[in-house]
Amino acid sequence: MAQQPIKLALMPGDGIGVEVVAAAERVLDTLRQRYDLPLSWDTLPWPSTAWHREHGEMMPADALERLGDYQALLLGALGDPGPTSDPKRYRLSDGVSLAPLLTFRKGLDLWACERPARLLPGAPQYLADERAKDIDMLVIRENSEGEYVNQGGRLRAGTPDETATQLEVFTRKATERLIRHAFNRARERLTLREQDGELREYLCDRSGLKGAQVCLITKRNAQPHWGEMYTEVFEQVAREYPDIGVHHELVDAACMKFVQCPWQFDVVVASNLHGDILTDLAAVLAGGLGVAPSCNINPDDKSRPALFEPTHGSAPDIAGQGIANPSAMLLTTAMMLDWLGLADAAQSLRSAVAEDLQAQHRQSQEQNSGTRTTDEITQSILGHLS
Repeated sequence: MAQQPIKLALMPGDGIGVEVVAAAERVLDTLRQRYDLPLSWDTLPWPSTAWHREHGEMMPADALERLGDYQALLLGALGDPGPTSDPKRYRLSDGVSLAPLLTFRKGLDLWACERPARLLPGAPQYLADERAKDIDMLVIRENSEGEYVNQGGRLRAGTPDETATQLEVFTRKATERLIRHAFNRARERLTLREQDGELREYLCDRSGLKGAQVCLITKRNAQPHWGEMYTEVFEQVAREYPDIGVHHELVDAACMKFVQCPWQFDVVVASNLHGDILTDLAAVLAGGLGVAPSCNINPDDKSRPALFEPTHGSAPDIAGQGIANPSAMLLTTAMMLDWLGLADAAQSLRSAVAEDLQAQHRQSQEQNSGTRTTDEITQSILGHLS
């Protein structure tokens, strides 16, 4: 049976996004030919600072409607387009340049953000403890409400009596679907580890050790209203997953333990703000933002286009120099291929990135190797594709 056609939107965005999306397109074209993938794509000039400079907005007013024609969106980066050497460059505030991210997540109902943190061989290891090599966690962040609901305002702005309010909104519906998704992902990860013979043990607050775990992150001691609701829903959903261990951490303690013993975490589920902070920390523990992928998805509705983006920003300090590392973007592309059901191509790409990292690590140990260009890294990864 012929595979159904899959249409992608490539959105380079700002800064090094243009360079890493170009690398992803080269890789996608190779994979399409090698695996006979039913992929096609359009490259969109928005959202971007360049589009804003010409049209006075980051993207067209009907952008969400137009994106409904695609099954997945691959975004490079948004923010300062660089180069920083040009003080007169057209630059927008973060509130404007990054606004499309919230628009996509809320407008397309992409309520879960997943950011895996696994230390690939050859990637930089920032923790000296040898057990750091075993880091393999998945942080799932609520994407649709919470601290980033963006309700509030500024009263008497610009005066000594100015007052700013920022409202947080947490609903039981969004909380339950997020936590249930975290348990489903933990069960999937457990099944894969059992198939591969890579069994692990994690602390379970209710029954000793388990082969998988979901750790809930709150600040319920200081923010009891939403924190206790999260806890109650977590306990209710957990009863349906007796094979999955459960654990709870306050967000400040979690930050400490991410550094102290990150190998003790499996699936972590957190609110919008807490997840945002923890995922950047987890990314550094797993080699840095240069190898950190992410996705924004609606696990309950695959008819909606999912958004895939590397965790790094637009890196204006190196924009346009041709030295941006596309590894995070290519690992993000692998996540996208998995989401689309193209598992063989996804694994081939993931393995190729890992082999390139290992090869570069060996070379750097043997001799003083200079900075590789984006093209050199892309060409190396293409050469490692199986």
